[in-house]
Amino acid sequence: MQAIELLTTRSSMPRLVAPGPTHEQLQLMFQAACRAPDHMALMPYSFTLYQEQGRAKLGTIFASAAKARELNETQVAQAQELPLRAPAVIMVAMRAQQHDKVPRDEQLACAACATLLLQQAAFAQGLGAIWRTGWLAEDGVVKAQLGLAPADAIVGFLYVGTPAVATPIKPDKDWQSKVEIVE
Repeated sequence: MQAIELLTTRSSMPRLVAPGPTHEQLQLMFQAACRAPDHMALMPYSFTLYQEQGRAKLGTIFASAAKARELNETQVAQAQELPLRAPAVIMVAMRAQQHDKVPRDEQLACAACATLLLQQAAFAQGLGAIWRTGWLAEDGVVKAQLGLAPADAIVGFLYVGTPAVATPIKPDKDWQSKVEIVE
């Protein structure tokens, strides 16, 4: 896939099946992610890969967060099953660092760029991926059980696998309405 095509046709793939990414594909994805713009080279992110039984462990964490919110049994069961929707789930965290030249928001932006590069590298290798957030990415119980500090953030859970169907390409957006030219 050519770079411009990759950038201009990016679409999430929510229906993912086995096989998941190979070790070599994952290495390239993580290598690409670490090329994110990174003021002062802080690398304010970390990646946790959940495969095989690791996905069930993540599901147990999601279920405990749902129980803590006093959701009903059906919702707790649904939360527990979420990580099983793809052969691999990568949790991307922003690990906040005190730095007088790099504020927290800039570190969060860096981690978000790393997540996008991770996803784009998956697409470039013929994989499918979808970047999920939602209440689980914001939940204190989830963050604590995943070993994150209060100042850290879950940037998202990237679900990765083989597309179950052809990836639907969304229509182009009206980018002109978002551009202001000052001459």
